[in-house]
Amino acid sequence: MRAMVLAAGRGDRMRPLTDKVPKPLLPVGGAPLIVHLIKALVGANFTELVINHSYLGWEIERALGDGATYGARIRYSAEPEGALETGGGIFHALPLLGEEFLVVNGDIWTDYPFARLQQPQSRSAHLVLVDNPAHHVQGDFALTDGTISEAGERLTFAGIGVYRAALFSGCAPGRFPLAPLLRRAIGAQQVTGERYQGRWIDVGTPQRLQALDIQLTSSHNKTL
Repeated sequence: MRAMVLAAGRGDRMRPLTDKVPKPLLPVGGAPLIVHLIKALVGANFTELVINHSYLGWEIERALGDGATYGARIRYSAEPEGALETGGGIFHALPLLGEEFLVVNGDIWTDYPFARLQQPQSRSAHLVLVDNPAHHVQGDFALTDGTISEAGERLTFAGIGVYRAALFSGCAPGRFPLAPLLRRAIGAQQVTGERYQGRWIDVGTPQRLQALDIQLTSSHNKTL
């Protein structure tokens, strides 16, 4: 199965750090944020990777190359200025992804065991949910007996999901969000899910980036 890392966002909440550096390349724990994800994916045997980009995209390609340094094969899905949002970005990359694929937000850090997502999914999508962080207490979706729903205790979508290309059936090229497609599939009980209670951080602000950098640097020093 192939994996896609979403890396096309402008990173406005990270400014001024992202004025000259694309958010996925911001350093944390001694390596660019996206490199932590790539290493985790390769360690779980996701070696065929697709990375979309828009803002300063050439910097991402220059930094990561063809992926051989990390034991991966990276292909890029370039998007126009302003990017295509999550739904449009995935749809644009479908020719590179196949019939079923993993998608991971490029601005998270996690110890989630990606290998468990190598198994074929039975429905249109499978989402990983986490406990609601302080900056997103309202959550996104509920989870009942392994099926995602709208009713019940809400958890936060972790930005980790497996999708079938059929989820995007009827879509047209252009800029559009992913959420309406997911909600339509949820209404048809076509989305499974799981709750992950390990380490997961939405690295969306300079403050959270700094906090993660301190955590990772401290953990590394303890192992020396």
